[in-house]
Amino acid sequence: MPQPKDAMREDHLAPPFGYWLRELPNLPKIWSSPVRRVRLPEHVRAAPPEGTRPPVLVIPGIMSNDGATSLMRRTLDAAGYDAYPARISAMMTGITQAFFDRAEARLDQIWRETGQKVALIGISLGGLYARVLAQRHPHKVALVMTLGTPFSGDRRANNAWRLYEALNDHKVDNPPISDDPRQKPPVRTIAIWSPRDGIIAPACSRGAEGECDRAIEVPERHFEFSASRASIERILDVLAEEMPVGG
Repeated sequence: MPQPKDAMREDHLAPPFGYWLRELPNLPKIWSSPVRRVRLPEHVRAAPPEGTRPPVLVIPGIMSNDGATSLMRRTLDAAGYDAYPARISAMMTGITQAFFDRAEARLDQIWRETGQKVALIGISLGGLYARVLAQRHPHKVALVMTLGTPFSGDRRANNAWRLYEALNDHKVDNPPISDDPRQKPPVRTIAIWSPRDGIIAPACSRGAEGECDRAIEVPERHFEFSASRASIERILDVLAEEMPVGG
């Protein structure tokens, strides 16, 4: 019996050009995120009492900003979480010391204001920030969830490294902070990855053994991670499994 095409690809290599092309129709989902209506699935419509869910900090990906995570954050809010924008930059362009300083300050602000550990959700590049924040400040972090984040393997096993190097004054494998995102933070760490990803090699966002606590395969394409309703519903389900109310 022949294998599906997705199963046959060498998933440690950058996705083929055809996969990248199939990402493009999903861009409007990201661009329209601030104006799309929240629709909670039936099984999460009864929001728990205020204060029983942890705060959530959502960090966007490259060439993106907090507007791209609006639908996700508003849906999390409706489900009983307090979801916060990252406020790192008007446009995320890469890993810089200035951006990371702002990310650290944002995590500290939320932790102090809420008095609770913060769940970090990082989309693509934003997941690198989330993992390093949790490595440095595990006492402030409840959980890390990365969505299509290339934290493992070859940093050129993707279709974004040339753009990254065009936008930044350093090579993709030589960022200005020395932390290693492959190292699993000392908190619960979830990696969401897809064999249909047209930007990141699936093996790089899945991670090797010991680099995360749980790797979850999903059917979304890369540009659907932050703004498709199916992806957001799955994020709600994973958060509920990992951090149940009263658990």
